[in-house]
Amino acid sequence: MSVNSILMRKRCDRRVVVTGWGWMTPHGSDPEQVWSALESGRSAVRPITRFDTTSMPVRYAAEVPDLERIHVGRHMPDNIHTLPVQMRFALAAAADAAQMADLDAVNDDPTRLGVYMGCGEVFQDFEHFARLIAAGWRQSDEFRLEAFIREALTTSGSQCELEMDPGTTAAILAGWFNAQGPHGNCTSACASSSQAIGEATDIIRRGDADMMLAGGAHSMVHPFGVTGFHRLGTLAICDDGTRAMRPFDRDRCGFVIGEGAAVFVLEAEEHARRRGAEIWGEVRGYGAAQDAYRITDVHPEGAGAVACINQALQSARVNPEEIDYINAHGTSTVLNDATETLAIKRSFGAAAPRAWISSTKSMLGHATTAGGALEFAACLMTLRKQVVAPTVNYETPDPACDLDYVPNIARRRRCRHILSNSFGFGGQNVALVVSEYQPSARPLAG
Repeated sequence: MSVNSILMRKRCDRRVVVTGWGWMTPHGSDPEQVWSALESGRSAVRPITRFDTTSMPVRYAAEVPDLERIHVGRHMPDNIHTLPVQMRFALAAAADAAQMADLDAVNDDPTRLGVYMGCGEVFQDFEHFARLIAAGWRQSDEFRLEAFIREALTTSGSQCELEMDPGTTAAILAGWFNAQGPHGNCTSACASSSQAIGEATDIIRRGDADMMLAGGAHSMVHPFGVTGFHRLGTLAICDDGTRAMRPFDRDRCGFVIGEGAAVFVLEAEEHARRRGAEIWGEVRGYGAAQDAYRITDVHPEGAGAVACINQALQSARVNPEEIDYINAHGTSTVLNDATETLAIKRSFGAAAPRAWISSTKSMLGHATTAGGALEFAACLMTLRKQVVAPTVNYETPDPACDLDYVPNIARRRRCRHILSNSFGFGGQNVALVVSEYQPSARPLAG
């Protein structure tokens, strides 16, 4: 083996740990407070307050509360409360992550710190959009595009256009933290933020950065988001929103939209140890695969899900029977839950019936592109507390979903390795393995 091959192998073998994180969830942002709600099985689903739903069939969501009271650190702009809500979520979560990791004390080369986020599209000013449409119809029985454009050129601001770009949040984070290293934003539907964490991990593993801010943020709790998902037939409609999300239950009928953000400080192990950082866990495995089947339907045999789970286990060097808990994608849709169950069976084989599985979406709703990051944070709390949060509203078993979904009541278990699944519209599938950190035996260089 050549010297270059040896050096490259060492670079690719770098371990990646989590030294800080923050989240904004429908249960708040304090880790202990949010975890207490999840452990007790409390749903965050409530009547929608952001807009009038009187004429809509869907009237429930899992909203982040108290938007005007979002904590802001010194990295935050004075105009944070005028920004789109998902940007506010991301910035507040990143501030908490940086504080937990003591990022301000790191005085390294800024090109060794990067950002990789999974943020979706932004819709902000619906009243302004309505005014543009009205201008197009004014004084005419037909829509006049030239009138629409004239109104837009007169009243639309450049800031609004900038904020609509999914990558703007990552760019803002890079500026505030002077992160001049590898940079990106991943938009792969509901797998986005998990993929961002996985890609950021690989960047550190191969030696292109020592630290990465990674995670995701999104909110589709707005008229376009709710009506769009309803037209796709994916949202639950019921009189009691707290019971609407019922993953793996026979009577499940769709999900409830959630929102929020979670941001993590990922760090090369030797870098974290050298500065004495507290380590929450290790990102051991990452797998990604595409169904290449249909935009809105998962592969009926779970092909992409099986492939990404197997990749994550192989890269983590962990056998299925060593996985103590699976945080499922678990969206409460008829097809997804059955297919995820099938994928776990195909990947885990004889170990599948013994696996503990739960969906924290049953309490937080489905936060779309941010969902994987929120669930990754829940996995870190599971490692810290050694308690598995339940799948709530599970009442009637489904023959197509016949594994152990930790129904309704949390359980205590020794957790060393956790698998987190995220599957998205368009066929993208991502799996992460996060593990209890065990220090390397080798001494630190230098």
